[in-house]
Amino acid sequence: MRFVKMQGLGNDYVYVNCFEEKVREPAKLAQLVSDRHFGVGSDGLILICPSTSLRAGPSKTADVRMRIFNADGSEAEMCGNGIRCVAKYTYEHKLAKAGGSFAVPGQPPCPVSFKIETNKGILTVGLMTDDNDKVEKVCVNMGQPILTSKDIPVKLAGEKIVEEPIEILGRKLLMTCVSMGNPHAVFFCDDVAAVELEKIGPAVENHSLFPNRTNVHFVQVDKPGELTMRTWERGSGITLACGTGACAACVAAVLTGRGERVSTAHLPGGDLALNWCREDNCVYMTGPAVEVFEGIFNWPKR
Repeated sequence: MRFVKMQGLGNDYVYVNCFEEKVREPAKLAQLVSDRHFGVGSDGLILICPSTSLRAGPSKTADVRMRIFNADGSEAEMCGNGIRCVAKYTYEHKLAKAGGSFAVPGQPPCPVSFKIETNKGILTVGLMTDDNDKVEKVCVNMGQPILTSKDIPVKLAGEKIVEEPIEILGRKLLMTCVSMGNPHAVFFCDDVAAVELEKIGPAVENHSLFPNRTNVHFVQVDKPGELTMRTWERGSGITLACGTGACAACVAAVLTGRGERVSTAHLPGGDLALNWCREDNCVYMTGPAVEVFEGIFNWPKR
């Protein structure tokens, strides 16, 4: 099976072009390729597929479909770093014809765009290319944040979960919950480097409050409009970046009065530019996408 290794701020996945390859057991394959000793090594598997939206009519048609599988084989709804890499691959490998310019409120327009189908829905991405027509950065309209507890979902009373007290491993923490199509629990702290993420992360991810488990983020507000964060991703563990998580952190910072709608998130793998736009209530995320190498994966003998 041919594959491409790509990364967005160090959040790395194995990508398979399902226009050409057939993947019959994606959950099992995700576990095999993600292993950093016996496989390729990645945070998971992403399949780039023909869109299933073609039957829905022109207004709901996407150019390609993205399916995301975590390192443990579970399928996720969305991946912010992953969708940027899918956009880059789609453009550079000419899997679909690019659309017109993509405008972000308050920013110069991106010259070309795609619509990508995810388990969250169809999202629009804008591409920024260099002089060699290679994609350097991608801006994604991540849609409107979901803030109602039943839709996140989290088993807590109340319309919004903002700074809700929760006890984890004997410690009392204040939790803000946001969904960007996938669930996120955000905790603000003074020093993200001091957080024992390898212990607290799985305890929150698998807490009984979250019927679908959750992604976990500890966020330090350096100043209004600037965040530093660390992430424990659902199904993958500690990762160098989480695009949907950065969006959730931006929203949570605004909801708690700590941050601004336009902000920069500093993640261990690099920076993301974020904009929770007042005009349409959507979160826009801009960051890099990098192709690392391509190869052939041999399924182990049964």
